[in-house]
Amino acid sequence: QVQLAESGGGLVQAGGSLKLSCTASGSTFSSYGMGWFRQAPGKEREFEAAISWRDGTTYYAGSVKGRFTISRDNAKNTVYLQMNSLRPEDTAVYYCAAALRRTPTSFSSYNYWGQGTQVTVSS
Repeated sequence: QVQLAESGGGLVQAGGSLKLSCTASGSTFSSYGMGWFRQAPGKEREFEAAISWRDGTTYYAGSVKGRFTISRDNAKNTVYLQMNSLRPEDTAVYYCAAALRRTPTSFSSYNYWGQGTQVTVSS
């Protein structure tokens, strides 16, 4: 079992930056592939980024590649999402997720989820 808690969301102007954090507790963080997803009103939850539990390999959705950076600090049990050049269409609730010894990019493959943090980008 692992519990996840996101933080760092907020309101930012287009072109600005935010850094989200997700802290895990309850299990061996380094054994989990970690992902970030987002869900806008009326839309399905969609994959944004993931980072491997094994070697730190990262994966990105095309819409955020080059703007968002996922990283992890196993000593702090924390995964981060640095978001730059934000756009109004990035507005959503952002969720982190954990998968034991896997690094999937599909929503259904993650075992544990945080409660989400709201990111709002104004134009």
